[in-house]
Amino acid sequence: MAGNSTGNHFRVMTFGESHGRAIGAVIDGVRPGIPIDTEFIQRELSRRRPGQSAMTTSRAEADQVEILSGVFEGRSTGTPICMVIWNRDQQPKAYEKIKDMFRPGHAGYTYLAKFGVSDYRGGGRSSGRETAARVAAGAVAKQLLAKKGVEIIAYTKEVAGVRAQRVDYSTIEKNPLRCPDPVAAKKMERKVLKAKSEGDSVGGIVEVVVKNPPVGLGEPVFDKLEADLSKALMSIGAIKGIEIGNGFAAARLRGSQNNDPMYFDRNTGRVRTRTNNAGGIAGGISNGEDIVLRIAVKPPSSIKKEQETVTISGESARITVEGRHDPCICPRVVPVAESMVALTLLDHLTRQRLLRSKKALQELRDTVDLIDTNIVLLLTERQVLVEQIGELKKRKKAKIVDRKRERQILRKQLAVARALGLDEEFTGELFQAIFKLARSTQKQVIGEVRL
Repeated sequence: MAGNSTGNHFRVMTFGESHGRAIGAVIDGVRPGIPIDTEFIQRELSRRRPGQSAMTTSRAEADQVEILSGVFEGRSTGTPICMVIWNRDQQPKAYEKIKDMFRPGHAGYTYLAKFGVSDYRGGGRSSGRETAARVAAGAVAKQLLAKKGVEIIAYTKEVAGVRAQRVDYSTIEKNPLRCPDPVAAKKMERKVLKAKSEGDSVGGIVEVVVKNPPVGLGEPVFDKLEADLSKALMSIGAIKGIEIGNGFAAARLRGSQNNDPMYFDRNTGRVRTRTNNAGGIAGGISNGEDIVLRIAVKPPSSIKKEQETVTISGESARITVEGRHDPCICPRVVPVAESMVALTLLDHLTRQRLLRSKKALQELRDTVDLIDTNIVLLLTERQVLVEQIGELKKRKKAKIVDRKRERQILRKQLAVARALGLDEEFTGELFQAIFKLARSTQKQVIGEVRL
């Protein structure tokens, strides 16, 4: 099945099913010798794992990561990093009674229509459990981005119509909704629990902010940064919409309101914008301001309320989905969204580094070419002076070869070469060639060799 990998230079492939033996990720593109903090990876997985509160599914998975390859003595080896997370608490029997019915909102019908086979055990590959592998890979990407000073922060902006009115990063991990507004978090929690008690679920909005992003990320025109970020985030099963910066609100503004005034910041030595309506991306390329985006998270499809559906054979049916399911997926989407943004940014950063290295190589070559031209010009100027010296020697009937002066010049230039760390043998050969050229030029001027 295609479509299981992402990235061009920093590549990630995930594998496994919700109720299979394991899930995991393979990362290709990590340079050797990079410190890999497995404890950090585990902490990130713990943020996404199920069973954290009444806001999430009660499935008891520890999500303990095991690195099978690509890391030795805490550092990357340059080979693919393979990470596996074993499924310990799968209960496929919970789906036996409804295995022949399509669950509304799920991918059972579309998978069956496409592949001719569908894993009814919690959705198999289409299950949200697959995102644990993304978080493991994203944790590696986060570590590499942190070395560049890049920080990615996501939080629940809205749930069931309740919107955060303030943003305090320090409170995000202190409530089960991962909301940056403690007051709004309490209201959200009541809404979620009410829907859960009614056998229903609710959706919301998750906002992601990238602090200190590098300038210049994004590849016009089809690989614009917002295009790749959109694809990465929309690949998460529960996401149904995305906006960057002002997003859809920009459609209701004038250009004079939506444009970001620009100025030169002498403290940082770069161009800045006074507002950030563009969300840190202009022309598909990051401009150095915070990257701000929001994603619409649908209500989880597995609910206990009775719904209308059909069976595999096409017969009408009524379905109630039992088992352990999230009444609101927003708090668990937060680390997944951060990971997908991290994977995308790191891939673009790697692409940019390769682009700039090629540009730097050409710039260096251009500089070398200029130096070579200057060498030729200086040699030409030296030859003009040598011809003038030849004319003087001709009038004075002096000898062409002046061994004493040649030895003086050579001693002086070898001393300079030695002080600069230049190869003395090469310097000696260079000046012997220059001396030979000077003798030949003076011979032509004088017309004969006088030893």
